[in-house]
Amino acid sequence: MTLDLFASPIELTKALVDIPSPSHHEEEIADAIEAALRGLDNDKIEVVRYANTVCARTNRGLESRVILAGHIDTVPLADNVPHHMEGDVMWGCGTVDMKSGMAVYLHAFAALYDAPDLAHDLTVIAYEGEEVSSEFNGLGHLQKDHPEWLHGDLALLGEPSGAMIEAGCQGTIRLRITAHGTRAHSARAWLGSNAAHKLAPIMVNVANYTPREVTIDGCTYKEGLNIVHLESGVATNTIPDEAWMFVNFRFAPDRSLREAMAHMREVIGEHENITIEVDDESSAALPGLGQPAARALVDAVGGNFRAKYGWTDVARFSEMGTPAVNFGPGDPGFAHKKDEQVPIAQITSVSDALIEYLSGANAKEA
Repeated sequence: MTLDLFASPIELTKALVDIPSPSHHEEEIADAIEAALRGLDNDKIEVVRYANTVCARTNRGLESRVILAGHIDTVPLADNVPHHMEGDVMWGCGTVDMKSGMAVYLHAFAALYDAPDLAHDLTVIAYEGEEVSSEFNGLGHLQKDHPEWLHGDLALLGEPSGAMIEAGCQGTIRLRITAHGTRAHSARAWLGSNAAHKLAPIMVNVANYTPREVTIDGCTYKEGLNIVHLESGVATNTIPDEAWMFVNFRFAPDRSLREAMAHMREVIGEHENITIEVDDESSAALPGLGQPAARALVDAVGGNFRAKYGWTDVARFSEMGTPAVNFGPGDPGFAHKKDEQVPIAQITSVSDALIEYLSGANAKEA
């Protein structure tokens, strides 16, 4: 497959969707993206590849740097490749999550890398392994082994955001809380110790928890503490000797991971015969909309922005000191679905706003 980065983002989206790339099978699409980037004037850009993650950047000495990042893997196919069109809507695996966003970013990089009116040096990152365990995440590998690629004044992640800015993201902690008891026949319950009952005080604490709402840079984040999984029981006539649950805390980006963990443990409280293990944890990301580079992007999209509630890879940039936002076409509600689809008007809208922003059109008008 030969990619034309100068084609319209709509046509480029079609081409990317038509290259099957479920997680762990990104080599073909990475080959195509690398070849297309190396087909640009390589005296003016730097192109590198790490496994199936492809990176390119300009080094024109401009006053700021904007990073355009997106993952190239998809969930498993569901008879939804190649793409097809129904009116003004494109259907196919990855149309939303997130090959349309990647197409917009690659097109903008190609269109502007040597343009005289480029307002920011550019970095583009097309990375593998986002839809699977974080150990395979190409952006995570860059963060660990090649962190210089994540440094900039603003990072844009092409996650579907309905063609508006979704700023920052909330962090997440998931704890496995296990109660230990003694098994016994329920007819002689006094000979045992009911592990399920030992979870009850913690369940009450979580159920009675009042979550915060926090506004940062005009974005309101709504926290949440919830039991998301619960198991216990041996037989219907047996006192269980073990009971466990997952408790998930979604926290606003004004808390560090350590602060969020301390708060979560305070709510849970101290209890006998209870063990707590960290099953998953990820930092939040501040929206950074107060940064000059971000304010210009907000202007380019007509002031349309909101908080991002779910966790995304913008947190990896935030950990490196680079403010980051989610900005891409499509309704995230269609991600991972067999009927995944994106309105082509949103692809055009995101592309036009991005080109306007990166070329400094707003600054010129001001």
